[in-house]
Amino acid sequence: MKIWQNDTFYLERHESDIPWLKLFTETPYKEMSDAPGEVRMQIYTILDIVEREMIAYYRPDKINIASFGNYLPHLHWHIMARFRNDAYFPEPMWGQKQRESTLDLPDFDTFAKTLQKRLSVL
Repeated sequence: MKIWQNDTFYLERHESDIPWLKLFTETPYKEMSDAPGEVRMQIYTILDIVEREMIAYYRPDKINIASFGNYLPHLHWHIMARFRNDAYFPEPMWGQKQRESTLDLPDFDTFAKTLQKRLSVL
């Protein structure tokens, strides 16, 4: 589900027990080095905004940011708020599940609206 977009990027929610967003470029660059310099700088700006908003809103124990693209060779980034009691912590979300977990987190829609407002200037 897309929660924000402009002419160059879109941000979508990844369904998960943790707050997990994915940032994509509209143009399907294969590698970060394929993207023009201005796009690369905007990626870092967006990642910084998302990370700061996740920290302020969710108060996670850690933020994970990753870019793989092995299955989908389209430049994109995963941004995840991690908690010591989430099902996989301290493993990556693609790792081995560590425990059963139910997180009591604030409403995602409120977070998304705040994030949309912050990103609207880009």
